[in-house]
Amino acid sequence: MKRKPISPKLLIRHKWKTKIFALLLVGFCFSTFLLMEAQYSRIGASSIFPLFVQKPKIAFLFLARNRLPLDLVWDEFFQGENENRFSIYVHSRPGFLLNRLTTRSIHFLNRQINNSIQIYWGEASMIQAEIILLQHALMDPSNERFAFLSDSCIPLYNFSYTYDYIMSTSTSFVDSFADTKEGRYNPKMDPVIPVNHWRKGSQWVILTRKHAEMIVKDDVVFPMFQQHCQRKSLPEFWRDRPVPVDNSKEHNCIPDEHYVATFLAHKGLEGEITRRSLTHTSWDISSKQGRERQGWHPVTYKLADATPMLVQSIKDIDNIYYETEYRREWCTSKGKPSPCFLFARKFTRPAAMRLLNMSALGVSKDTRSYTFVR
Repeated sequence: MKRKPISPKLLIRHKWKTKIFALLLVGFCFSTFLLMEAQYSRIGASSIFPLFVQKPKIAFLFLARNRLPLDLVWDEFFQGENENRFSIYVHSRPGFLLNRLTTRSIHFLNRQINNSIQIYWGEASMIQAEIILLQHALMDPSNERFAFLSDSCIPLYNFSYTYDYIMSTSTSFVDSFADTKEGRYNPKMDPVIPVNHWRKGSQWVILTRKHAEMIVKDDVVFPMFQQHCQRKSLPEFWRDRPVPVDNSKEHNCIPDEHYVATFLAHKGLEGEITRRSLTHTSWDISSKQGRERQGWHPVTYKLADATPMLVQSIKDIDNIYYETEYRREWCTSKGKPSPCFLFARKFTRPAAMRLLNMSALGVSKDTRSYTFVR
């Protein structure tokens, strides 16, 4: 029995039904996929997405003469931390390289900047070096805080505590007070920098990104320091030599102790800073040094000085008194009383390594031991 041939009309109608069914099926599948994706996003976003969010970083900016003598102490500080919370930049003498011959810490390998300058104590070149460090660190958009440290600084706490302390506030930490006694202000700076904007403080500041960007762009205050703080540099060991007899033609502003605090006061930004440094320094004001030379350099802690009691005495400091302003700064973090300092200087390598081996710094995550050479 022969089949009846399918009429062209029925064939066309059948093909259209097949196409419509296929389109409906594809549409249903796509809609189901979108619905599941939206549901999955609502449920899983809180647990999955944070893994890919870049946390704000602290840029640690080291000012060094050559190598970093305390690199192993800082290696312990950074040990075990992902670099999504910190970055490191080192300004050393021109041409110096941080390689496997000059540092034993992987955290400092090749971290030197490539356009460093020669720094002279007591001159504006120190400020220029700090600006160069900021320029490099600002290239990373994840860097939100910028902490200046010397090559003789040690951390007093572990990284997590330090990070939380610094990031818990939206302010910069800048030691800043009115300088009314020492006569470092050069009247020639007026009217660009009036005397009521002149401030003194520690150079070891921690800046917000906003303040770092403003300093890098500064073309008003910094040129005044370059022009009016031009004193022939003095060597580190100058205290053991006579003070120059005729210094009437010299005006030593000590720019690094004044620039950042004065700049922020000049810009009217003192309301955006916590007016203290997080780096402890003990100044030598003993009378045996001679009246002319008192207070010019901080105490250097040597091997015999390095004890847990010394570290604890620094950690116990919870307020700072500013004599020229009759102001006492009580230290807080997250609205609660807290230690004033996260870092301390000046420590020799034997002193710092002894403290590390004694677990007196609170930075270690294990019990490894290091040896040191005097």
